[in-house]
Amino acid sequence: MSGEGSRTDGGRVTGGEGRAVSGESTARRPGGRGRLGWLFEPRLATVAAVSLFIVVLAGLVQVSFGAYSMTVGQAWRAVLDPAVLLDPRWFLNFLLGEEPMRAVTGFRGELPELARETLVVWSIRLPRVFVAVVVGMNLAVSGAIFQAVTRNELASPFILGVSSGAGLTILLTLVVFGGLSAFLPLIAALGGSVAFLIVYAIAWKNGTSPVRLVLAGVIVGTVFNSLQTGLFFFADDIGVVQSAIQWTTGSLTGTDWEQVRTALPWTLVAVVLSLVGSRQLNLLLLGEQTAKSLGMSIERVRFALSGVAVLAAAASIAVAGIVSFVGLIVPHVVRNLVGSDYKRVIVGCLFVGPALMVGADVGARLGVSVLTGADAQIPVGIVTGLVGGPYFLYLMRRRQNVGEL
Repeated sequence: MSGEGSRTDGGRVTGGEGRAVSGESTARRPGGRGRLGWLFEPRLATVAAVSLFIVVLAGLVQVSFGAYSMTVGQAWRAVLDPAVLLDPRWFLNFLLGEEPMRAVTGFRGELPELARETLVVWSIRLPRVFVAVVVGMNLAVSGAIFQAVTRNELASPFILGVSSGAGLTILLTLVVFGGLSAFLPLIAALGGSVAFLIVYAIAWKNGTSPVRLVLAGVIVGTVFNSLQTGLFFFADDIGVVQSAIQWTTGSLTGTDWEQVRTALPWTLVAVVLSLVGSRQLNLLLLGEQTAKSLGMSIERVRFALSGVAVLAAAASIAVAGIVSFVGLIVPHVVRNLVGSDYKRVIVGCLFVGPALMVGADVGARLGVSVLTGADAQIPVGIVTGLVGGPYFLYLMRRRQNVGEL
């Protein structure tokens, strides 16, 4: 990405690979397929198909093993049980909860019984897969937006202090109030927003710049991480300490449909807003002068899109804690695969992010037992860190000007 320039050809602004980024539709090109023709671009379709295959395969592995013993065939049949898939009452019961399901369907009787294997898979194992999918989407989209806003491919919710701010407020809630789990998404969003406002204020000097935003984010993130560590000394309950450690390392242990219901609405809002703002993200990548010449209010757009990224990151942190490297790795991988047009980048992130998260969670849940035989699992954030570190070492060795978009 960093070696790709931008130019103007006959009044039309193009990206580094000569693709139009001024909103020109694929439909205007020969062979276009209408306004959404870009969705069928071969590279994007291939990335989506491969990622979806990984999600399905890793998800099937995830539901096949657990404390309740069943064969792989029984687990897979439970996933495809017609009693759930063909009965909207059961599916809505899992997705929305019993009372909302009854309100939507008007059903007042008893739901038909399910096989024990089906209940185990749908109540305990599948929700973890869905939470991983939602978290992967949120972190990937959040990282992609922050990287465009700062024009730096090393930017992420963690680098810009958002993860640290959200994590600090959640830890305060756990240590001081002992829970309030129903309000964790709002608490996480509040903490992430406050952290980013502080970053923005520090970086402001007659406007902001990508470099100042990143430096301010590192400062705020370091301070907030220190405060997080200090909170452990005020926790008397060992259970609270263990729960806090799970939040700071990122974990999907014990997640259920409640976490899906918690994160899903915020995820949908963030995804829609990021797709709507993809054209503005493209313009930001061209540089401030070019964007201003095209009539963009730089600071207003940068602040609004950063708010979308904060929302996406907060939704993820509220249900899984601070999962490292996903928001950093995925946008870069997607840009290498589908190009720099942010319409494709956002859509690619919606597939590659879940593939990485679900795959990493399989390693977190089953890796220790496979390697040592012990019935234990590690936080998924450790696995994503082990994947992300070597990847960026490879990136650093391969490219001289890493960090620029």
